[in-house]
Amino acid sequence: GSFTTDRSLFTPTRHSEVAMELNYRIASGPLAEKWDRHRFEMKLVNPANKRKYSIIVVGSGLAGGAAAAALGELGYNISCFCFQDSPRRAHSIAAQGGINAAKNYQNDGDSIWRLFYDTVKGGDFRAREANIYRLAQISTAIIDQCVAQGVPFAREYGGLLANRSFGGAQVSRTFYARGQTGQQLLLGAYQALARQIGLGQVKMYPRTEMLDLVVIDGRARGIVVRDLVSGAIHSHAADAVVLATGGYANVYFLSTNAKGCNVTATWRAHKRGALFANPCFTQIHPTCIPAHGLHQSKLTLMSESLRNDGRIWVPRQQADSRRPDAIPDGERDYYLERLYPSFGNLVPRDVASRRAKEMCDAGHSVVPSGHGVYLDFRDAIGRLGQATIAERYGNLFEMYERITGENPFTVPMKIYPAPHYTMGGLWVDYNLMSNLDGLHVIGEANFSDHGANRLGASALMQGLADGYFILPYTIGDYVAQAKLAPVTADHTAFRQAEAEVRERTARLLAVGGSRSVDAFHRELGTLLWNQCGMARNRAGLEDAIGRIGELRARFWKEVGVGGRGEDLNQSLEKAGRVADFMEFAELMCVDALQREESCGGHFREEFQTPDGEAMRDDAQFSHVAAWEWTGAGKAPTLHQEPLNFEYVHLTQRSYR
Repeated sequence: GSFTTDRSLFTPTRHSEVAMELNYRIASGPLAEKWDRHRFEMKLVNPANKRKYSIIVVGSGLAGGAAAAALGELGYNISCFCFQDSPRRAHSIAAQGGINAAKNYQNDGDSIWRLFYDTVKGGDFRAREANIYRLAQISTAIIDQCVAQGVPFAREYGGLLANRSFGGAQVSRTFYARGQTGQQLLLGAYQALARQIGLGQVKMYPRTEMLDLVVIDGRARGIVVRDLVSGAIHSHAADAVVLATGGYANVYFLSTNAKGCNVTATWRAHKRGALFANPCFTQIHPTCIPAHGLHQSKLTLMSESLRNDGRIWVPRQQADSRRPDAIPDGERDYYLERLYPSFGNLVPRDVASRRAKEMCDAGHSVVPSGHGVYLDFRDAIGRLGQATIAERYGNLFEMYERITGENPFTVPMKIYPAPHYTMGGLWVDYNLMSNLDGLHVIGEANFSDHGANRLGASALMQGLADGYFILPYTIGDYVAQAKLAPVTADHTAFRQAEAEVRERTARLLAVGGSRSVDAFHRELGTLLWNQCGMARNRAGLEDAIGRIGELRARFWKEVGVGGRGEDLNQSLEKAGRVADFMEFAELMCVDALQREESCGGHFREEFQTPDGEAMRDDAQFSHVAAWEWTGAGKAPTLHQEPLNFEYVHLTQRSYR
């Protein structure tokens, strides 16, 4: 179970009624000096003493792989866990378009300050200035690090690194490796990780899923895991725990995420006391292959980089069934270019997604389902030649043709928005530590850098910044000061957590119903997509909260898992993850309901400007909503972290 669905959920406890004090640990001084000053003020661990500390890293994608490699290189004893069969299979591998950095190689006016400003504005002023400025500062070092590792970034004719543009920016700052940038960056992080595994500094646990966090005396001291091959449940103790477990977009069932992506690690940590921040801030990516049938299990992303050369349009005439090449230019509506002349097709993702939905809702869809617009490369091919377009996007065009049977060189792509990334996550301070001492959260799993909308090509930047360049400093500061008593996995807190994990596993297997896990997940996802997706409103969210509670009650009575716990059992793995989604979805809707404004990806239909843009309420909602679990059947408690803007002027976001 989780919270009940009574009316108390609509009136969560306010932070003023409880005593928790959030410590943001942001350094003093001018913005540009904060991180350097903070690094100097942090406590250090000398090289010989690092060998005395053990750290658990859960997740082996860009953030987790980079962190495990960097911490191992420093001399800490690292245990790294992933549920895939190899760290190389982490979902970071699926990132396509690129990674941002303020190198200004194009001499087009970029700078650390401009990347900082674009990211604050892109997130609709709902993230901390200090974190974002640090990210922009570190971005340049990430590129140097990756080039040194041999990451094959695209280069210009003279050998210099190439750049392209992404949404929400008027400069070209995105470094890329065709349409497979995530794969190449992950292989760079993996080779650094593999070196540490070979040296014995990192012990790797593949095919192992974290199912609980162990907290002793208010500090995170280890995890309980399940071996996915044997089904054995066991514990690991450490001096600190790092969660790098990605986002929760699979709560929608259909998303661009790998099928294994889930909320379980962060949700279980939340139930042990970690605050969950801004769970309703989800990103719907505007360029994905439209859903084509009821039996589809996931959606496929088409990189944002395609919007550099592709033009998005719909027929001006409603329900126009002509072939695209039969519709002359005068009868086409290049609606992003019309509405946003300054940014054109490269507006941020939340804006592009909402406008696509608006066009399709008005009857201009180009697919029978009513959910699709064109992304057309005709003009770019005419201007640059097919060979140049193939060089830039070849693998993406090939992927599209394999899935749809249509050749994008000759007919426009059909695209539609889909769930993709989650800006919400566990609350962390400037040191990337949650309110639970010793629990550090990095990459997409935390809430920290993107506000209400992430700009394209910034996820890879954040994951590598957190893993390579921030956590290795800040975790040292924690262990140097923590004065931790020795703890092993024989401690009663570990035995208790293991017993709870076994009980939950047995409970799932004992339901013995006849309805599949996927059927429940699809029903939950459809409900969330309709009521807490691209557009939300009070009536829909209140309805969703009630229906999620009913669906969860049915899940625990009717789900059929099958198999045994002491064995390889993928149905059991999915059931545990969906059970957590059933609880988490309710918090997502509660968060969306209480945030009575529109900002970034959170679009409340009641709060919009006359021309359909998001309308913020800075007086009431210029804060981070950090939610505290108070127990099954109880309303969550809301804590607010105020967001103060000293260096960026709060304005109505405009890309026109």
